[in-house]
This record gives sequence, C-alpha cells and structure tokens, in this order.
Amino acid sequence: MEKDFKKWHRRKEYLHEKKARPFFHEGEVWFCALGANVGFEQDGRGESFLRPVIIIRKFNNEIFWSIPLTKNKRKGKYYFCFKLKGEVSTAILSQIRLVDAKRLYYRIGIISERDFLELIKKLRTLLP
Repeated sequence: MEKDFKKWHRRKEYLHEKKARPFFHEGEVWFCALGANVGFEQDGRGESFLRPVIIIRKFNNEIFWSIPLTKNKRKGKYYFCFKLKGEVSTAILSQIRLVDAKRLYYRIGIISERDFLELIKKLRTLLP
C-alpha cells in the first residue's frame, strides 16, 4: 500500500498550528488523527488520517496515553476485545502511545467501566 507522507505532513502541520484541543476523559473512544506511520504501526485512514482510539490515561488537558482500535477480532495477550455500541472492537495493546489532544476529532462513545478496568488489568500484565 502506497502511503502519502507528504499529505500527512501537511495535515500534521495544521493540527500543530491551528487546531484547538477538545475536552476528553479516560475511557472515552475518539476518532484520532494518527497519521501515516512507518512499518507495522497503526495508520489513520481517509482525508484526515483518522483511527479510533481509547483514552487510557489522561495526564493533563494536552496529552494522554491511547490505544488504537480495530474492528478485526484478534486474540492473544496483545489484544483486548470489548463491545462498543453493539459492535466488537479490539484494542491493540502493543501499540499504546502518547498523543496530543490536538489529534482528537470527535468522540465515538465510552467503554463500560467493567471493560475499562479489565483492559487496564490486561495492559499491566504486559509491563515489566
């Protein structure tokens, strides 16, 4: 698949210079401009390079840890499946990353408190 890094860099420049940061909370699922990334890193799609992410830890109003989501059902220690609005989503735990809130576009929903606690528990098993 051909990646348009130049288009992503123009988009990233807009995000950096002009976009305001929305208000967000832990446990929310947002469409986020993850961009065109290298190798096996999860990419965003479409004109705005968006991908759904779950907000894992809010450090302040500017930055947070997120985990990208996929609709593909995957099993294993690096994945966590849960239902969001009646559809199964899979969190790709190995791709946790620090993100600036300027990358957030719009909120999709909120993961249940039970699922959020299970996700955090599974994530902790991956950390040394």
